[in-house]
Amino acid sequence: MSRTRLNLFIQPDHARRLDDLSAQRGVSKSSIVAAALASFLSPDAGDQREAAFARRLDRLSRQFDKLERDQNILIETVSLYIRYFLTVSPAVPGEHQDAARAQGKLRFTQFIDQLARRLQRGRSLVREVHEEIYPDRQALFGMADPPVQETSQAQADCAEPTGDEA
Repeated sequence: MSRTRLNLFIQPDHARRLDDLSAQRGVSKSSIVAAALASFLSPDAGDQREAAFARRLDRLSRQFDKLERDQNILIETVSLYIRYFLTVSPAVPGEHQDAARAQGKLRFTQFIDQLARRLQRGRSLVREVHEEIYPDRQALFGMADPPVQETSQAQADCAEPTGDEA
């Protein structure tokens, strides 16, 4: 097979990357450029690129959908908690407000410390509770609802906060 000599001008960054790739793979720069040109000029190269983009877009779409679902769950969870909290919390009398504020600051600091520890561990409380309640289910929302189970001790502990835990 005869080859035609070409003198090309490419950007210095591309030249450096071509040199690095050639040295890394132990092949000539000409063979790398020839393979890249053949791939670019092949009739199905466009289809391959399009398929790769489609796969990537599909994956991004699924990730976005999961994020949107998780955000909606988070919004509903916080909304329900706020409604519950405001419904069951008695008003603090004026003479006890300074003590309540101090207790609130302490509890908030403890909450932030616990949150930081959980984030550093990389483990989700929601996932832990879900796995405890439904140990045989892998996906959080991927399957039909399981049969109703009796309340476990962990569920009972979480259900009714007492005095200083609220």
